[in-house]
Amino acid sequence: MIELHGDWDGPPGPGERTLVLLHGFTGDATTWEPVRAGLRRWGKTLALDLIGHGQSPQPDEVAAYTMEACCDQVLAALDKHALRQVWLVGYSMGGRVALHLATQHPERVAGLILISASPGLEDTDARAARIQEDQDLAESIIAWGVPAFVEQWLNKPLFAALKQLSPEQQALQRAQRLRNGPIGLANSLRGMGSGSMKPVWERLVTLRMPILLLAGQQDARFVGIARRMQALLPHARLHLFSGAGHTLHVTDPAGWLREVDRFFESV
Repeated sequence: MIELHGDWDGPPGPGERTLVLLHGFTGDATTWEPVRAGLRRWGKTLALDLIGHGQSPQPDEVAAYTMEACCDQVLAALDKHALRQVWLVGYSMGGRVALHLATQHPERVAGLILISASPGLEDTDARAARIQEDQDLAESIIAWGVPAFVEQWLNKPLFAALKQLSPEQQALQRAQRLRNGPIGLANSLRGMGSGSMKPVWERLVTLRMPILLLAGQQDARFVGIARRMQALLPHARLHLFSGAGHTLHVTDPAGWLREVDRFFESV
């Protein structure tokens, strides 16, 4: 079994929550630093490096990177720390991991906070096109190297809001992504990209835990996804951030934490 690297606050006290933080593609546990201290108001935190990222293993076998394998690795990390039930906080790719884990093992999940997340692609043709796109991107990472890929990745319209950060903050964002390795990033795309993941839309109605859905109004695709998810989830609250894009917790950490505070106060 792959053992994920994690940054752990320590065991929760009686009745205290544990918040497990799951980063997005090219991220790692450190990407939660802008909001992590604020999250500790609501429980202990365990920030994981998902497979192929940060200090976690980067095996050559793509089978270790499937969504099912990744969820098993997260569950193994929970078992390692004797955590029976946790709150999952997932951003983008990490949000897909959180949703998949919650639909497959709802008894392990007390609640969800999902940032710019999707239950997957339902259309067969769209999934096939995304798989090919991710395969091409994976090959480009191996051929060109991580620095060239990161430069291209950060110039995507999806991350336009990051350019609002100070030059120092932008440099930190770039430096964090450069710490990842080419094999890990390429295989992450191949194994658990949006096309490779089995969609879980039909399972959303079964989720009975409290859920907070967060998206930026400038991120139109994920706003639509979040609204549709809210309609299907029995106990979901949705908040859209004005003037924000995909990376809400990085570009507006104070506003993001205010909404998380309101959510926890309500549950």
